[in-house]
Amino acid sequence: MQFTLDKTDGLARLGRVFTEHGVFNTPAFMPVGTQGTVKAIEPRELEEVGAEIILGNTYHLYLRPGTEILEQAGGLHKFNGWSKPILTDSGGFQVFSLSELRKISEEGVEFRSHLDGSTHFFTPESVIDIERSIGSDIMMVLDECTPYPSSFEYADR
Repeated sequence: MQFTLDKTDGLARLGRVFTEHGVFNTPAFMPVGTQGTVKAIEPRELEEVGAEIILGNTYHLYLRPGTEILEQAGGLHKFNGWSKPILTDSGGFQVFSLSELRKISEEGVEFRSHLDGSTHFFTPESVIDIERSIGSDIMMVLDECTPYPSSFEYADR
């Protein structure tokens, strides 16, 4: 992957990101396809409205449709019919939003699935492994969105 800065004007900047599945301009319009596809719109229509990259969510993709199905399909791009770049978020927001269904430790986070109650353990390394296995172009590492308000001690962990 490579980034080129094409133009600046004060603090504004225009650039391009080169990935295995193509180039996208920055700043970018990035439609969200949480479970691998952008709802109610075909890939062709996404291109027609100027989308050059879409975003998926590793937590949701892991649970449904599941990494095995995505790997059997030949990766996320073949599964959803999108030939351009895909960024996958780590599922870090779910650490925050599903606080009733998770336990955080120094090693990672254990989730209880909001779908069927099964438990799954995510580490920064396992999330990157999932993102690699499904063919993500840009992979976000597992993070935690710290709630507000939070104590200094909580935020410092």
